[in-house]
Amino acid sequence: MASNSADPGYIEKMKGAEMKRIEARKQKDMQYYSIVQSPVGDLTLVADDGALTGVYFAGRDRLPAASSSWTRDARHPVLREAAKQLREYFAGKRKSFSLPLRLAGTDFQRSVWREIARIPYGETVSYSDLAERAGAPLAIRAAGTSTGRNPAAIVVPCHRVMGKNGDLCGFGGGLDRKRFLLKLESPHKSRSDKAPRQKMRKERRLDTAGE
Repeated sequence: MASNSADPGYIEKMKGAEMKRIEARKQKDMQYYSIVQSPVGDLTLVADDGALTGVYFAGRDRLPAASSSWTRDARHPVLREAAKQLREYFAGKRKSFSLPLRLAGTDFQRSVWREIARIPYGETVSYSDLAERAGAPLAIRAAGTSTGRNPAAIVVPCHRVMGKNGDLCGFGGGLDRKRFLLKLESPHKSRSDKAPRQKMRKERRLDTAGE
């Protein structure tokens, strides 16, 4: 009995299945973005086929190098929902986000980001507390570095991570934005601020091709 591998129809069927798998992988790897306005300046929202992969402040230094190949699509369902929830957050109508996330990072970085996402609205934790929650109490510096590399600002609220004595320390979006977000969430809470005020950097837009 002849093997199926010698059947031209079988071979074509296998080729077709492989091409579908390749296309599915390409679709998953594609990145889409939209730019939305907010009280802290323009935000660049990024998603793959089914999950949010980034929220960046305009002018942020760590915008991925691959951004030149992103496709602008404000109608992307994940990006539309993210924009909607962010509007609700800034309007004081939302205290947590419910979005599919797919954040690229090391295992430790993702563990830190998971713990940051669990910090309740209006509350803060120190870097040492964060390291302990992530299962590495001695890795305070590494926890701080991972916090600074959070690719999903606001949605993963790294602005809620503070210095040991409650000082602001650093923030990828600039300290003015950190102050604003903390005040938005806790308008009556006074905070220690030992860091100098920083002017928000001039916003850098991506290609403004039509959406």
